Amino acid sequence: MDRLQFEVPVRIAQAPGLPVEEIYGVEQALDFLQDWPARRQGPVYQKAFNACFGATVEVVKTEDACRAFMAFCRVTGLMASDMMAPGKRSGETKALQA
Repeated sequence: MDRLQFEVPVRIAQAPGLPVEEIYGVEQALDFLQDWPARRQGPVYQKAFNACFGATVEVVKTEDACRAFMAFCRVTGLMASDMMAPGKRSGETKALQA
């Protein structure tokens, strides 16, 4: 497995009625974040961006970058309602509550 791949893809829905998109790793999350409108880039965005960038240069764990990206998605309302969160031990998942 690629060291920058998320354990569980982050499922996002950009608008009601649009298909759910899956973000599989740090690089894809960074691409998504770089396209985010500048006027909407607040502190949660910055933490997610910094964590994802940090993972690419091996100063942040991929798991921490995934959690930061998931937090950004939750705060912005992008998180798909059926998204599962990775557990504390590898292989465990739990449903995220809105």
